Amino acid sequence: MSSAARMLQLLSLLQTHRYWPGAELAGRLEVSDRTLRRDVDRLRGLGYPVHAARGATGGYQLEAGAAMPPLLFDDEEAVAIVVGLQAAAGGMVSGIEETSVRALGKVVQVMPPRLRRRVDALASYSVPAVFSSPSGPTIDADVLATLAQACRDDERVHFGYRTRDGDGMERLVEPHRLVSVGRRWYLVAWDLTRHDWRSFRLDRMAGTSTTGVRFRQRDLPGGDAAEFVKRGLRTGPQRHHVSVRLHTGADAVRRHVDRWGTVEELEAGQCRLVMEVDDLAWPMFALAGLGVPFTIESPDELVERAAAVGSLFSGAAEASRR
Repeated sequence: MSSAARMLQLLSLLQTHRYWPGAELAGRLEVSDRTLRRDVDRLRGLGYPVHAARGATGGYQLEAGAAMPPLLFDDEEAVAIVVGLQAAAGGMVSGIEETSVRALGKVVQVMPPRLRRRVDALASYSVPAVFSSPSGPTIDADVLATLAQACRDDERVHFGYRTRDGDGMERLVEPHRLVSVGRRWYLVAWDLTRHDWRSFRLDRMAGTSTTGVRFRQRDLPGGDAAEFVKRGLRTGPQRHHVSVRLHTGADAVRRHVDRWGTVEELEAGQCRLVMEVDDLAWPMFALAGLGVPFTIESPDELVERAAAVGSLFSGAAEASRR
């Protein structure tokens, strides 16, 4: 029996709330007394209140009131589950929104108190910006949970930050909300160095830690953290100016790209999409999703990217027909 399966069986037995002599419990699990003690300690570490009686007749019992079904997630696993269910509930995976909301509620409800506090903070203080990107940098789940708790507890945070140009600097901020844009996460916070609101990419942070210093939340301009991040991405300096002529009406394109680009109506049912982006994967993803003929006007790098991807898919289709 694997360690995880054994832990589930142990918790299932303890949930009968009867008193289990140590020898009997070890026999049911087919483990040594030492392994049983280690498994019980792990349950306690996850927040399950297991009472132990020592001595020759010693044993174990789950404390009264602890009617919790088996759930053996560590902190990072719990955060990962909540992030995934939040994304699905927000419509990033079509057709399972309501199911994901129900599952999210059930999972959080049965978590031990210590884990529940972490995921409650993440669920309450993170906002999806409803845009899907095909790729993105990875971040530490523990950093995500730490920042969510700092937002909830109104606690200042210190971290090192790497700018777009690669320069390193230290930041002390008052965190407000976490925002997910595609597969990137941003922290919206009041920057105590710049004395202004800023958004910070989590994958550029290092050495993130809470300070223990509390603060009173300020009013975010506009009150919408997701819109604050999107506005900064639209107006900030970007690497690529994208201009694409599409053979379809402007309304359909506007609905698809939302506020991530500007759409200009042209003649004969055509329009022009203009985007300022740091990563060409975003316009590539948007154009593929539209599924209509188009002509790339700029930049040349996007033309090369489209040609490379087109060649790759054409080759795959040709090979599949053989």
